[in-house]
Amino acid sequence: MSSGLIARDQVERLVRASLSRSIGGSAGSQALGHRPNLVVNISARHCHLNQAAVDILFGAGYQLTAMKKLYQDTDFAANETVSVVGPRQRLLPNVRILGPCRDFNQLELAFTDAISLGIEAPVRMSGSIKGTPGCLMVGPKGSIELPEGVIRAERHVHMSDKDAAYYGVKAGDRMNLRIESDCPTTLEGLLVRINPSWKMEVHIDTDEGNASNLSRAHKVTLVRP
Repeated sequence: MSSGLIARDQVERLVRASLSRSIGGSAGSQALGHRPNLVVNISARHCHLNQAAVDILFGAGYQLTAMKKLYQDTDFAANETVSVVGPRQRLLPNVRILGPCRDFNQLELAFTDAISLGIEAPVRMSGSIKGTPGCLMVGPKGSIELPEGVIRAERHVHMSDKDAAYYGVKAGDRMNLRIESDCPTTLEGLLVRINPSWKMEVHIDTDEGNASNLSRAHKVTLVRP
């Protein structure tokens, strides 16, 4: 005759399944105590340069100098800036360079920045610059005409492997960001990017941050769609 009691292992499986559904992540990682620290930062217009471009703009052998460290330990905002010239001589001065140098040149703009320059910048993942518009960059020692590299950076989230396991996602997946403020907003389709050394961080641009009043948000939540 059955006692009507559920075996302990069955109870544990049910609890784990319930946790997985409620947090949208891995019940196993939750059991291990890993809980990501969600940080959402506004990424203002900036550029990434290779060393050859830095040499032209600032002089042969010039090395970028750090103004401040960014949230990811490997990155910094440089003291150095450039002026960007678009079609019909439209100008954006003092565009910050982010270091260290990369192996490609890229200018990341918000939509309103692109309008100001007169450039139709497509939404792209960082590094995906083939077929994108170019621009003229002017530094204190010279100028360089970029044949491509102007993008509106796709909204995205940096994650470690543990963070990805918590949410139950993999590189290339999409997530939604809910911002609770006096202008509550849900930003859809954030691209998941994963690296073992990354701290969890969402990047949105200035247009998105201003529209949602992110600076006064009292809660942000990252969920799978």
